[in-house]
Amino acid sequence: MDTPEVRRGRPPTFNRAAALAAATRLFWENGYEGTSINDLTRAMGIRPGSLYAAFGDKRSLFNEVIEAYGRSPAGEFIWAAMAREPTAFDAFRRILLDAAAMYTDAETPAGNLLCSAAAADTDVATYMRDLRNASVGTFEKRLATARQEGEIPATADPRKLAAYFTAVMHGMSQRARDGATAAELTDTAQLAMAAWPAR
Repeated sequence: MDTPEVRRGRPPTFNRAAALAAATRLFWENGYEGTSINDLTRAMGIRPGSLYAAFGDKRSLFNEVIEAYGRSPAGEFIWAAMAREPTAFDAFRRILLDAAAMYTDAETPAGNLLCSAAAADTDVATYMRDLRNASVGTFEKRLATARQEGEIPATADPRKLAAYFTAVMHGMSQRARDGATAAELTDTAQLAMAAWPAR
């Protein structure tokens, strides 16, 4: 007769997913530098020892927050639009319209976490900058394909267009933080798409 497996160690005393969600909201609202360990433990409902045991230090927790955010609807809508929309124009239009809605969603803090959680810490600032700049490369690749396929004219510059749409998105995030409505950001998205290079 098989003996039952004996589990070792103490069982978790908190909901890890809920604690991570609370940490995400705090970093999103206050940024990396503006969020202390005391703030985190209070919001997450755990003691400092439990935070360190479950997530490591503040930076490790922040890294896990960013990774989880990237898998959430708010973090993956760019890549989803790129994969699902049939043309580059449709993809960029969908991205900007989704940004207008998501950056003003009452269920989450305003704006985009990657733009909102800016940090003075050099390592964290570099990490966040690289994540934000990744969208430029993704946009440029999609636009280069669009040019090869004749969707945009041969004279169009994919790199410049990618930088432009990234700047629009980051600006929309800040405008949302400053109180812009979904309707206002939708207008911004529509105006931005008017700059799409005609064939």
